Amino acid sequence: MDILEAIQLRREITSFKDEQIQMEKLEKIIDAAYLAPAGNNLPSREFILVTNKKMLTHLGNATPYVTWLKESAAAIVITGRPDVSKYWLQDASIASAFIWLEIVELGLGAAFGAVYHSENKEESKKRENFVREALSIPEDRRIVAILGFGYPNDEPKSKKLLPRDEIIHYDTFNK
Repeated sequence: MDILEAIQLRREITSFKDEQIQMEKLEKIIDAAYLAPAGNNLPSREFILVTNKKMLTHLGNATPYVTWLKESAAAIVITGRPDVSKYWLQDASIASAFIWLEIVELGLGAAFGAVYHSENKEESKKRENFVREALSIPEDRRIVAILGFGYPNDEPKSKKLLPRDEIIHYDTFNK
């Protein structure tokens, strides 16, 4: 599969089969995280692979929007380090995309669960502290997101996109 095909096939998958993922596949997914670019090649993001079913169930309570983690076979918690780089959020976000595309490449499905909330500091603190306490994450890390993944229960529907000419502009912004 080429990268554009993985992008085209990527869907938000929130229902998973009760099937373990082989360690070889998990290591490839971790490699995608590790190899993702970071501004000035600084270690501004770190990753925690979670495969323990009890922990996945617990993490499913981090926000009202990640209950599907309880069904996932694994998850990667993506943290950012504001003390290392002012681009920590961008670096963590780019890594999320690399991880997700590798998941698709391997025939798995994933969903993105935002933990960090840029517009509500109290909500963000609540969500981040829930995950921080569960996984013993140091205070200087921000918890950006959790990507839960596994073998999809169903074949996802095609994406309905806005017309391309409403999104893509050439040379100048077209109104």
